Amino acid sequence: MNTLDGRCKMIDRHIINAVIGVALCMTIVGCSTTHQAISDPDFAPIRPVNAQPLPISDGAIYKAGFNIGLFEDSKARRIGDIITIILQERTNASKKASTTTAKESEVSIAAPTIFGRGITHRGNAVLSATIDAERDFSGEGDSTQSNSLTGQISVTVVDVYSNGNLLIRGEKLLTLNQGSEHIRISGIVRSKDISPSNTILSSQVANAKIVYGGQGVLADVNTKGWIARVFDSNWWPF
Repeated sequence: MNTLDGRCKMIDRHIINAVIGVALCMTIVGCSTTHQAISDPDFAPIRPVNAQPLPISDGAIYKAGFNIGLFEDSKARRIGDIITIILQERTNASKKASTTTAKESEVSIAAPTIFGRGITHRGNAVLSATIDAERDFSGEGDSTQSNSLTGQISVTVVDVYSNGNLLIRGEKLLTLNQGSEHIRISGIVRSKDISPSNTILSSQVANAKIVYGGQGVLADVNTKGWIARVFDSNWWPF
């Protein structure tokens, strides 16, 4: 009995040490993990065309590179200019489907007769048959989705088309104490849609691509684990 008790205590000690070790590893990993927003190089700002250091000309009234047209406003129109996008995105979608089917079939085969007499076995007809089939199906589905995104993000002009339209692109990165968030937008805008304060609504951006995401504690708790995703995937046969 003493030997058995000693073995049980040794096994319990190993289990406790293993649990403590796993807990320490998880704590170290959790403490050492930092969530920082990662910049996408495709959304990096672009430098203006022929951007070169301007020569210093002290004492002159006019300075090269700082000219202002008498009949022009300050709206963005060149590569590298900045435009502020006012995000006002709202989407609402609803879908409902209902299907009901029913089918009944009945087949009856009478017992055949040979030479005026039916084929029987111990007085029972053996070749008569009746087949009944009935199928019912009822299905119903309902889906509703609503999204909203508001805010502002400043982007830069990366290209000017021959018709005067501007290709814009930019991102905003926010690193918070519990994670990080990022907003990325790209698209094409018309010069006349830009207000005098260099702002434009997101609804006026053609071929708009708006991405909003985040990393960190809040994003992790709103994400299913990989085992739960397996059960919800098409690979799960049940």
